[in-house]
Amino acid sequence: MVRRKLVRVVAAVGAFMMVGAACGGDDEEPSGTGGEPTDEGPKQVQVYGTDGNVGNALGEEFGEPGQLVNMKGTTPLTELGEDFTSRLLEINPELTDFNYAGEGYDAVTVVALASEIARTNDANVFKDQVNGVTTAGEACTDYATCLAIVQAGGDVDYDGISGPLEFVDAGEPSVASFGVLQFIEDNTTEVTEYVVIGDPADATQTAPPAAGDPAAAFAGGPLIIGTLLPITGDLAFLGPPEVAGVQLAINDVNAAGGVGGVDVQLVEGDSGDQTTDTATQTVDREINAGVSAIIGAAASGVSLSVIDRITAAGVLMFSPANTSDQFTAYDDAGLYFRTAPPDLMQGQAVADIVLDEGNNSIFILARNDPYGTGIADVIEANLLESGIAEDQLMKVIYDPNAQSFRTEVDQIVEFNPDAVVLVGFIESATILSTMNEQGVGPAQN
Repeated sequence: MVRRKLVRVVAAVGAFMMVGAACGGDDEEPSGTGGEPTDEGPKQVQVYGTDGNVGNALGEEFGEPGQLVNMKGTTPLTELGEDFTSRLLEINPELTDFNYAGEGYDAVTVVALASEIARTNDANVFKDQVNGVTTAGEACTDYATCLAIVQAGGDVDYDGISGPLEFVDAGEPSVASFGVLQFIEDNTTEVTEYVVIGDPADATQTAPPAAGDPAAAFAGGPLIIGTLLPITGDLAFLGPPEVAGVQLAINDVNAAGGVGGVDVQLVEGDSGDQTTDTATQTVDREINAGVSAIIGAAASGVSLSVIDRITAAGVLMFSPANTSDQFTAYDDAGLYFRTAPPDLMQGQAVADIVLDEGNNSIFILARNDPYGTGIADVIEANLLESGIAEDQLMKVIYDPNAQSFRTEVDQIVEFNPDAVVLVGFIESATILSTMNEQGVGPAQN
């Protein structure tokens, strides 16, 4: 397995109201299977999460303070500026998290620039400009500046809200920033630091086709963008910031002159989750409405259920939050892109944090879907490669629709690990409550 470069940067002080946390693990040597409790009582198990369960929405599921105080996690996140977050709050004053808002904003901006460069709203044409928008050109950080460069016949390198992007040939970032987030006493979260994984040298070296003549007529009519974001379902807590990020980008694109000299149109839609047919219905409606691109979905499993439908229609799919490694080599006719980094990156970030904090025995508990199993496999591989003994590592995959997770928690108790890595969505609240009841959860002993 090829490990990407990890660089730890930017210590953050104070609450940022974003996502997840825990104290460092101890350096106690494991004994037998997992660790053994001492005469002083059971040790404090360190609990780690990932982007699917380290948001304030999880904390809202707990009425008593301190229930998550020993939980830490990662989410794709850069240090968002106050200007950006304040403008998001103007769109939705109820936002408490900003997860994937920057990624949603950047997805729209990249699509708009690619369409403008190609001088068409035909996704089968402008798809070939997408990677080039993010690499090797004159740097610009907002649509208006980038548009001016394009209209002057120049080449742009868009560095966005979510990072430098620098897409690889597969249409995903070569470099990613993750926020390390910790739950505090009131079950809300604060950013403790940022880590950066990846290498910009991996960015595509493939030159895009020649740009269209900026003076030529724009072909195909106005650019119409649809959304496939979680208004309902088990990732509904991610919907509001993503929706706000998309809307803010549409506003900024249109304020700068739109695409082809006319406003970009937005058709909004709900993705639901894998227990419903909502995503299929939304996709069909938006294709019939003439969209050239669909921003979404958030859940990897939902995207996998509709990606063939979207690309077969010649529509570009651009996810702000898919992380499954399956998309890197997916047969998508060159029409799938994402601003979210793949699990290969987040899995390494989580594994490195777990190891840096001195944990020697680890229990991985992950939901049974492409997101859960994918990131769990990456975490497991990184831990084993870093020297964790096989008998000190246990991985269990659970049914996220189960009525109870007592069996899985009993397995944690029996294994008695230094750390638990929980890869899940909102059902994590039930799992963590059961873990707390059994003395292996993030609540302080």
